[in-house]
Amino acid sequence: MIRTTLLASLLLASAAAGHAAPVNTNAPSEPAVKAAKYAVATYQNDIVDTLARLVSYNTVADPKVPSDKNPVHIAFKTALKQEAQRLGLDYADHGWVVIVGLGSGSERVGVITHGDVQPVDPSKWKKSPFVLDRTSEPGKLLARGAEDDKGPIATALYAMKAIKDRQVPLSKRIELYVYMGEESDWGPLVEFLKTHEPPQMNITLDAEYPAVTAEKGYGTVAVTVPKQGAEAAPEGAPYVAEFGGGFFGSQIPEDAQAVIANATPELEKLIRARGAKQDGMRYTYEWQGKNLAVRAKGVSAHSSKPEDGVNAISMLADALAMQDWPNTTAGGVVNYLNDMVGTGIHAEKFGNIAYRDGFMGPMTFAPTVIKQRDDGIEVSINMRRPQGKSTEQLTNEVNAALAQWQGRRLPLANISVRINEPWVQKNPPQLPTLMGVFSYFTGMKDPKPVAVGGGTNSRLFPHAVSFGPAMPGKVYTGHSEHEFITTKQLLLNLQMYTAVLVELAK
Repeated sequence: MIRTTLLASLLLASAAAGHAAPVNTNAPSEPAVKAAKYAVATYQNDIVDTLARLVSYNTVADPKVPSDKNPVHIAFKTALKQEAQRLGLDYADHGWVVIVGLGSGSERVGVITHGDVQPVDPSKWKKSPFVLDRTSEPGKLLARGAEDDKGPIATALYAMKAIKDRQVPLSKRIELYVYMGEESDWGPLVEFLKTHEPPQMNITLDAEYPAVTAEKGYGTVAVTVPKQGAEAAPEGAPYVAEFGGGFFGSQIPEDAQAVIANATPELEKLIRARGAKQDGMRYTYEWQGKNLAVRAKGVSAHSSKPEDGVNAISMLADALAMQDWPNTTAGGVVNYLNDMVGTGIHAEKFGNIAYRDGFMGPMTFAPTVIKQRDDGIEVSINMRRPQGKSTEQLTNEVNAALAQWQGRRLPLANISVRINEPWVQKNPPQLPTLMGVFSYFTGMKDPKPVAVGGGTNSRLFPHAVSFGPAMPGKVYTGHSEHEFITTKQLLLNLQMYTAVLVELAK
């Protein structure tokens, strides 16, 4: 997640780019292929055991305790140190950043990962999200961090171990970077890189294959529908008394709830009928005297890929759209969501802000958190924007849309529009190697680089592009309440990471 206060520091490689062009691929060499096959044959069980150890630490950020002082983060780094030393790799702890190394030399290849994870609701998991579940769903390894990003850490460790075992001649040192604040605060990494010289060539294991050379800019549009200025509750007539939902800003919410005061059985019937038309949604209804409580359950997903989830907030608001509601505070929230967002994910209803780029695709726009405040109800909408509009233009368009809605409906408070820049890596020199390895091990012909909606630490490292861990066309489960990596994918990643590191460091 990219924080607005770091915007100037993060825009290291923003540039224009067209459609992805074909890339000449370099087939992996015989030593790379042999090392990759050796890695899987030798460490297919060990890598799962190491992953189980890494995910056992709840490395969610604590806003009150910085990572370098957080006892759980420190314990995780101790475990990582023990794993690295057991595998014969060197280890250096720089506080927020850990570096695990293999070999020597002034030329270096960096592997960029992160050890912190997103918040999690344990009640939604069959087992603890911090215990690697190997049995509930055969073939899947379920845990918070299994895909994002402790699976890639474990994979990189054993790729380096296999290279060491095979005594592959290297001309460059390999360094695995594990940052402990990627999901919450990029500031310490920005500061670290002001005095630490990063490797000259880097891959980030935090997105998708075949390779990611462009990332949309992260943004948030937050407004409060205030208590002051909202309509009074109508006496005896139905109105929305409560509305809430969501968990954190970069997760498509799977939970939302509303209370309709002075409801009637006829009103319930209309809400049920509208909700029943929605794919992927489940609703429960409970009468509390004259009030009707409605609970909505969708499907959580990473907010950079809202198409992979079913947004409970949007869908519940839509289920209530069988009538226009009095602009009480909660009613104003429902009207705002239905007027300005609807059930789409591309800002089609939010004034004139919607747009797309030929390579990076359309902007996505999804409500993620409805927060109850002392002065009202805050609605936060997560934005992932491509190149094609300036930040100034997009900000002005957002504000114009908000002003128009307020003129028609009711005043908003605490308006916050934070928009970061998209990022493009132009002509990364390692791209033919990445494409060649990917094509060889997957059998997919003529792979091309892709753009994603998420933001990774690739932006901060020279010549960095993301390489996995998710396959193209597959649902990315990081940030969801059903995070997993398949055993098959974990081992395929091990082969590809091993081969790529041999090729880049030979």
